[in-house]
Amino acid sequence: MHALTKTSTAIAGAGLGTLAWASLVERHLYTLRRFTVPVLQPGARPLRVLHLSDLHLVPRQERRIQWVRGLAALEPDFVVNTGDNCSDLHAVPAVLDAMEPLLRFPGAFVLGSNDYYAPMPKNPLKYVGLGDPHRRGAEMRVPDLPVQDLVDGFTGGGWTDLDNVRTMLEIAGQPVEFVGVDDPHIEQDDYPSVAGRAASDVVATVGVVHAPYVRVLDPMTADGARLVLAGHTHGGQVCVPFYGALTTNCDLDNARAKGVSRWWPGASGHPDADAPDDAAWLEVSAGLGHNKFNPVRLACRPEATLLTLVPR
Repeated sequence: MHALTKTSTAIAGAGLGTLAWASLVERHLYTLRRFTVPVLQPGARPLRVLHLSDLHLVPRQERRIQWVRGLAALEPDFVVNTGDNCSDLHAVPAVLDAMEPLLRFPGAFVLGSNDYYAPMPKNPLKYVGLGDPHRRGAEMRVPDLPVQDLVDGFTGGGWTDLDNVRTMLEIAGQPVEFVGVDDPHIEQDDYPSVAGRAASDVVATVGVVHAPYVRVLDPMTADGARLVLAGHTHGGQVCVPFYGALTTNCDLDNARAKGVSRWWPGASGHPDADAPDDAAWLEVSAGLGHNKFNPVRLACRPEATLLTLVPR
């Protein structure tokens, strides 16, 4: 009995230590990931794209605000924000403060559900399929966020709203086509309204989406998007060391919960080794924050990404 008690105490201590690390330390260990992705037309000049996602900000999080502001020192050619900026009814001014230095650079954005609706406490076990799924969007019966203030702040700073939009933008003197959708997680996406073959007179076509659902990734890449940028997954948020994510909170397979991988129509569940030669590239950001009611990160540091796009 004494040995069992000691074992139980050790397990409890390890659990408390892990929780303390995840809630007090790791969720503040912001990091910048760097990837080089061969998606541009031959002969194009490299482009540096800063990708931000899932800030999930509340106004008091000054450390996160200042870290994001400091990313302006990277001097990217372009900034992409893939949504879920807010985690509080009063977060929009703080979000715009965090993004203000980055608004000096050309950029574009799509929205996530947490730009529309206030957060609510959620049972974390439901993320891994234990129990009924979480309510989404208006089903949550929470207050709406002042989303138009956020959109006006971004567009007023010069960023392009890509929510169900296809457009051509110039980046460092080179034409890039962008196609984006509003958040599929709350069924705001309308890819058919922007579907079409990728332009032939640009250096690349880039897809932008908050939640990387297969119903968007497949047609977007079938139409010729060479790169798709997404967020939403938090990289799993609470991961198993040396194993990885247990969930993506959408129908994207867990192996692609964060980082760079290949995508092609029908890729779901297949490893990159199966990718055809013309497969697109998918970059899923693990994001910078979390729902304020689940303030933990384990084996999944909060992140932003600097992508260097080069000729393929």
